[in-house]
Amino acid sequence: MYQGSLPPRQGLYDPKNEHDSCGVGFVADIKGRKSHLIIEQGLEILRNLTHRGAVGADKFAGDGAGILMQLPDSFLRSACAEINITLPDEGSYGVAMVFLPPHQATAASCIKMIESFVQQEGQVLLGWRDVPVDNAGLGHTVLPTEPGIRQLFVGKGSNCKDQNAFERKLFIIRKQIENSVVEADMPVGKAFYIASMSSRTLLYKGMLLANQVGSFYKDLNDTRMESSLALVHQRFSTNTFPTWDLAQPFRMIAHNGEINTLRGNVNWMAARRHSMASEVFGDDLEKIWPLIDENQSDSACFDNALELLVLGGYSMSHAMMMLIPEAWSGNPLMDDKRRAFYEYHAALMEPWDGPAAVAFTDGRQIGATLDRNGLRPARYLITEDNLVLMASEMGVLDIPEEKIVKKWRLQPGKMFLIDLEQGRIIDDEELKSELSNAYPYQEWLDKSQLAVEKLNTDISPMEPDTETLLDRQQAFGYTQEDIKFLLTPMAVTGQEATGSMGADNPPAVLSSRAKPLANFFQQNFAQVTNPPIDPIREEIVMSLVSLVGPRPNLLGLHEAGKHMRLEVCQPVLDNAELEAIRHIEDASNGAFRTVTLDICYPVTAGARGMEQAINTLCKKAEDSVNDGSNILILSDRCVDTDNIAIPALLATSAVHHHLIRSGLRTSSGLVVETGAALEVHHFATLAGYGAEAINPYLAIETLRNMTAK
Repeated sequence: MYQGSLPPRQGLYDPKNEHDSCGVGFVADIKGRKSHLIIEQGLEILRNLTHRGAVGADKFAGDGAGILMQLPDSFLRSACAEINITLPDEGSYGVAMVFLPPHQATAASCIKMIESFVQQEGQVLLGWRDVPVDNAGLGHTVLPTEPGIRQLFVGKGSNCKDQNAFERKLFIIRKQIENSVVEADMPVGKAFYIASMSSRTLLYKGMLLANQVGSFYKDLNDTRMESSLALVHQRFSTNTFPTWDLAQPFRMIAHNGEINTLRGNVNWMAARRHSMASEVFGDDLEKIWPLIDENQSDSACFDNALELLVLGGYSMSHAMMMLIPEAWSGNPLMDDKRRAFYEYHAALMEPWDGPAAVAFTDGRQIGATLDRNGLRPARYLITEDNLVLMASEMGVLDIPEEKIVKKWRLQPGKMFLIDLEQGRIIDDEELKSELSNAYPYQEWLDKSQLAVEKLNTDISPMEPDTETLLDRQQAFGYTQEDIKFLLTPMAVTGQEATGSMGADNPPAVLSSRAKPLANFFQQNFAQVTNPPIDPIREEIVMSLVSLVGPRPNLLGLHEAGKHMRLEVCQPVLDNAELEAIRHIEDASNGAFRTVTLDICYPVTAGARGMEQAINTLCKKAEDSVNDGSNILILSDRCVDTDNIAIPALLATSAVHHHLIRSGLRTSSGLVVETGAALEVHHFATLAGYGAEAINPYLAIETLRNMTAK
């Protein structure tokens, strides 16, 4: 998609590495009573979170701020009547908040495209409204980037049986518009963006300071504008550029934190494209791809994923439990049914992990959740007149102490939800208990899950060849230093050798000697202040459990319990476990079929032989999956004087991405049998580029040879 106002990729800068950290809050009337006071209180919260945002050298230029509310029907009905637009009943029309390029001809092209998709999808085009703004307070660096802001009113078409179907249709329309702008390479500059398009919510945001939101958008000061909730956000960009489109809230969330697993999350969502099917979306599902634009912020990507799940049939709380699960694997106090819920959903969705306080709403419910480490602040209070307030800190609203009936903080992994239709607060225990007991998750796991440790491991692994050990160590780049300072301490102590903090080794690209391919990669991280995780807490909140093999349909809510899963307690396999996987077909009654693909090629092929070998490998992998194999083992055991190996990392990445392009990645698992994996970083890079389990046979053989001596 478009990159908003972000600079293009250049030099060492890549817009994919965007994260932000901010202030977030919401205010809501538990009983769902709409009032203009809620809007005013939301804006006051925003102003009192100013110190959590950022200001540039231009003191009137901020990183972004905004407010998300319920669709203010009475206000919009009055405003539209003034411009001769007649709105249907509440819930039967939606509003798109559109940022348009300032150039009139380009804006006209965008409007024409938007209208064509609305009509193409069978919805009713009601008209456009110019959003009144006052840009007098904008900084001189912000004014040139200011878009034209208009609201499009869309009536529910006859092909939408209810409001939920209408919401999905508006989502489909918006995704098609966004993707078409990119495909057509329209000269929209950096100003075209659809902030929201919904029949339930409306979003006002921009590259504004917190105290500018209310003055910039004149609508917000109109007493006819009413809502029973207001979700606000003040942005502080870390490692990012402030832009109009990346200001928050987004369509469903406001997020304070970083998603440190973002690249993997986005890649896996893209990999699901061809294996995903949905009863509620039907054929429309194909129209939303690409679902997530990698060139936006981590928060925007998370919002896209949440939208898909909620519109695909999951409840808000269910979807949030899938995306940001609490620590369940190492928690002995957790209820068995809740643990089964999380274990079952681990195969459906990988966690969007990192320090995060996320407030979320769909216009009917509003809530917040905290990451399982509890690394971001979120406090809330409830008043005697049924007002609930949540924010990054207390003091954002001046509420007399005697009116407060409860004051507390969100705890790690916990969720806080207000259902405005039911008119009550649903606490963490109740909502998670209800979801955990909705289906027999443990029964489904018992029927569909195999553990590698319980498979028959009587099959003898390949015998080590001590005569060729040194030759193979040299072929994979082992050094005396590796054996002395890496392998030996790990063998003796069971953990990595203690060294200096950080990686101070010189860049591999500058070396005149051949280096392992993994050495050319570095860990990705968000450069913010996160407290370290000590070993005691790490055991509770971290897990090495991995799932190998095909992935179930993410939106197959009614296909539950039908998909076989292969679980390994950690992604590093010994030789016996690998052989058990290699011969798993009988043990799984044919549910799993394994094929071993050789990643070696003849020395005689020369320097250019590797490219052809990679292409051949990818074709073999594709053919194997099409022939029914659903676990692929990439092996370099055939290395000898006549054959050299494609670097395991390169082979894994090539097969992983080829299967994604072929639409087959979620139909197969990738296991790597390699002599190249020696240190933790090697395993991390292999896992990062698609491996689900790794067998470091040469490292194991080296250790056994050392003990034999």
